[in-house]
Amino acid sequence: MIHKISKEHLSVHRVKEIIDNGAKLELSKEAKNAILKCRKYLDSKVEDIHRPVYGVTTGFGSLCNVTIPLNDLSQLQHNLVMSHACGTGEEVRSEIVKIMLLLKIQSLSYGYSGAQLESVERLIDMFNNDIYPVVYQQGSLGASGDLAPLAHLCLPLIGLGEVYYKGKKRASKDVWKELKWKAIKLKSKEGLALLNGTQFMSAHAVWSLLNSYRLSEWADVIGALSLEAFDGRIEAFYPQTHNIRPHKGQIETAKNFISLLKGSKLIARKKEHVQDPYSFRCIPQVHGAVKDAITYVENAIETEINSATDNPNVFPDEDMIISAGNFHGEPIAIPMDVLCIAISELANISERRTYKLIAGLRGLPSFLVAKPGLNSGFMIPQYTAASIVSQSKGLCNPASADSIPSSQGQEDHVSMGANSATKLVRVVENTERVLAIELMNAAQALDFRHNITKQKSSSVLEKLFADYRKVVPFIENDSYMHPYIEKSVEFLRK
Repeated sequence: MIHKISKEHLSVHRVKEIIDNGAKLELSKEAKNAILKCRKYLDSKVEDIHRPVYGVTTGFGSLCNVTIPLNDLSQLQHNLVMSHACGTGEEVRSEIVKIMLLLKIQSLSYGYSGAQLESVERLIDMFNNDIYPVVYQQGSLGASGDLAPLAHLCLPLIGLGEVYYKGKKRASKDVWKELKWKAIKLKSKEGLALLNGTQFMSAHAVWSLLNSYRLSEWADVIGALSLEAFDGRIEAFYPQTHNIRPHKGQIETAKNFISLLKGSKLIARKKEHVQDPYSFRCIPQVHGAVKDAITYVENAIETEINSATDNPNVFPDEDMIISAGNFHGEPIAIPMDVLCIAISELANISERRTYKLIAGLRGLPSFLVAKPGLNSGFMIPQYTAASIVSQSKGLCNPASADSIPSSQGQEDHVSMGANSATKLVRVVENTERVLAIELMNAAQALDFRHNITKQKSSSVLEKLFADYRKVVPFIENDSYMHPYIEKSVEFLRK
């Protein structure tokens, strides 16, 4: 499968197709011409320009007033990439680094950045050969672009840094020697083109969105299973209520539940209780709000990944080189913080449903074992879920509300969007685990509900239940629970 890099809109779902199908990248003729045109224009301007142009003939940050001799412009860019590789902390997973490569290539392809064709094609070579630079999670302020992580992403272009190749971490220069690739000599402005950009933030956001779609769907399915196991009522999902408060996600969630529960004998049973707790009755309102948040974030991120986000911007047709601020991460930092809160709420309400299932209510045994006391049963998985939810609540503090000045005050307001990005990934992973724990409890409770009522749920939910039971069995007596939680997580991924 070949994906042509062009000005055609790149959606989050298209990114998923490219990654999942192992697509190879190629520059379209349009993109190649745009890159060449911009570089040719920039080279001509460097020769006859009679004024300082930030990052082209000057230093960086607060050194913007220091003019660099023409003979040193290439060394200036080399030094920039090398000196800015100051990342630390945990390594970014390769699947996100691969998205970073794709998004950096896309941004450079518009012809507003001044990168050499050779540099863009080398990034494509890295993507196509599954060569993933070692990038670190900490170091970006989310303004002036993701400087430190993008420096690590692009170090291999100049023969420095480390990469993962064929599953092993190696010095990029050794891999280049093996592949007979030469280090690239950067031209004027090119280091800025590579390092100024939001691809670290954006790649984390894309990864988080793709998993958020999946977890949002699972939250509805698992919530419906828990509703059945808890002997819940269906009235709270009837359309009449949601049509008079017509939030799109709320209506969609209620419809999902009506569909998931269609044909269920359990939900149709006469109920002794008048209403359910909020964690069940308000699922349309809570899950629906998450769906609406995901839609908002998707719109913001798709705008970002179809943009040129470096500085300065080069406009050959207008004969202009403009120093501005497209590298500033605020337009996606705030949405990522919103998504962090939203996805955390899926876990928050999920843990509450788990708690109700083990509470010894509505005919279910305490902690979902036949002989509580001798057995602790599902007591501690709920503790685990509560612990994870608490951690996520702490991570929901918006990073975008913070700013620390840098570069001697020249860069005096930053987005901290990189911190929004990395903690968002953590919250997504946390939510996946909490939903997996709810699934484990819901399946156990549904076994008891089957025995109590001698009736079944819908065909959709019974099929899910049967598939899950092939992976995680009914727990008769106390067992080693950790492997079952891990198997439940894997079940959600498949």
